[in-house]
Amino acid sequence: MSTMRLDIVTAEKLVYSDDVSSVNAPGVAGQLGILPNHAPLLTSLMPGELRVVKEGEETNIAVSGGFLEVLRNVVTVLVDTAERAEDIDVERAEAALKRAQDKLDSSESDLDLEKAIQALKRSQSRVYVSKRKRSSAARSKTRQ
Repeated sequence: MSTMRLDIVTAEKLVYSDDVSSVNAPGVAGQLGILPNHAPLLTSLMPGELRVVKEGEETNIAVSGGFLEVLRNVVTVLVDTAERAEDIDVERAEAALKRAQDKLDSSESDLDLEKAIQALKRSQSRVYVSKRKRSSAARSKTRQ
């Protein structure tokens, strides 16, 4: 099966680096599906779920906004933050979501509003990714 290289990088570290079968990413114009030998591409990313498939196994990663580049069968994702679903503390993520919603309700200036919206989007994606992964794992156990 054909693969491509995927590198997910934050300012602090290399979060993920491996050969993969496909990548689905939250682009600004909608979901992006990247397969091996994809045409060159440079695009912005929204906060959301990045799904990686390697040898039939899916890895879910919550990412903040950033950029995705495809060039010569290498996908490079540059983001502020990236967390694997299994590393997300659901209770902390839900608490951060509540704080972001409260901040959004009480924002007084446009700058505060924009920051609150971004915090809300990041928190929503972390909660979604963590719950989706746990729900998928639970379904897999009941099938066995």
